[in-house]
Amino acid sequence: MTGVPASAAGGSSGARRAGPRGPSGAAQGPVERAPSGGAAEPGTAARGATERGAAERGATEGGVAGRGGKIAAAAVNQASVWNVANLLTMLRLLLVPAFVALMLGNGGYDPAWRSFAWAAFAVAMITDLFDGHLARTYNLVTDFGKIADPIADKAIMGAALICLSALGDLPWWVTAVILGRELGITVLRFVVIRYGVIPASRGGKLKTLTQGIAVGMYVLALTGPLATLRFWVMAAAVVLTVATGLDYVKQAIVLRRKGIAERRAALKGTEG
Repeated sequence: MTGVPASAAGGSSGARRAGPRGPSGAAQGPVERAPSGGAAEPGTAARGATERGAAERGATEGGVAGRGGKIAAAAVNQASVWNVANLLTMLRLLLVPAFVALMLGNGGYDPAWRSFAWAAFAVAMITDLFDGHLARTYNLVTDFGKIADPIADKAIMGAALICLSALGDLPWWVTAVILGRELGITVLRFVVIRYGVIPASRGGKLKTLTQGIAVGMYVLALTGPLATLRFWVMAAAVVLTVATGLDYVKQAIVLRRKGIAERRAALKGTEG
């Protein structure tokens, strides 16, 4: 058979050019594509595919990063001050002066005005149950909420107790015990916060619920058996208030001792 010309070995559409040859006559280096647009060598095609893949991956990763940044920004914006949990807390704060005005309206003993005051107090207590749950569930916890929520809780309860005692419906010593306990535990939490956080106990939640029911019953102008019942409910609230307060003090002492021991151990480890 006749030999095939070297110029036709690479196909009719475009000839390949051999790279520079060394002394032994062997081709050196990768073969480049001919200027006429012929087929590229496998090495060149692989490099091109690799570069294109890297570019595509970079574009994809950039897009993902961009989307991730937008999602993160959305999460930050979602946890702004103007979220539903904080709005409920603000509503509770606004209800405090409204409650006082309704409670003392028309001399403070009108059943109709007391009913409106009870409605304001009930709304405040219900929002107290939801704002903290919403903040934790949907990651809406903010510095404003951490400060305003306990203030709103104690403001509405304190306003109700002081109004009741001022009207002669509730002994002042009951108001002093409940408010003294609430303020004392709040200060205690701040004192030991460097060592840790005192978690809310079931007894504390039961105390809050019992206090709300008892105060609500006193806000209403009840008579007869219901008036007797509210006395016993308030007595239970006072007992729970004192018992849970002592429990919080115990937890604070244990937490402080544990924190001091851990710090001393850490210092000894550093010195060693």
